Amino acid sequence: MTVKSIMSTRVVTVEMDDSLAAVKHIFDHVSFHHLLVVEKGILFGFISDRDLLRAISPNVGTESETLRDRATLNKRVHQILTRQPITLLANAGVYDAIDVFNTHNISCIPIVDEENKPVGIISWRDILKAIAAGRKSCIDDDEK
Repeated sequence: MTVKSIMSTRVVTVEMDDSLAAVKHIFDHVSFHHLLVVEKGILFGFISDRDLLRAISPNVGTESETLRDRATLNKRVHQILTRQPITLLANAGVYDAIDVFNTHNISCIPIVDEENKPVGIISWRDILKAIAAGRKSCIDDDEK
């Protein structure tokens, strides 16, 4: 099984000079946890929702928010992104992805083409879902 068969192909990207306010807006309206950072379509890194929470004031959006708190949203993506992420090609095996997750303390792997342009993203949850789906399929086959 290749990562292409289980990766998320809905890739949302931001650019290096986008504001953290734009990143926050995206994360506030979606159910995924990673944004890929590109420049001219080439992958430079990624930002997780946890990276964003560490970079902005915890008072943003609360009654105690100050101008100084709000100013943290003016930071730029290039100031907090994880650079040079570990990537895989779409034809890599799922076990290659598992090896990457077991070797490195990361929660997602951007999937790129030969030109380092993002084509997908895979998380350890995607792998667990695929394993669970395979198990359910085996159980269903056994019951037939």
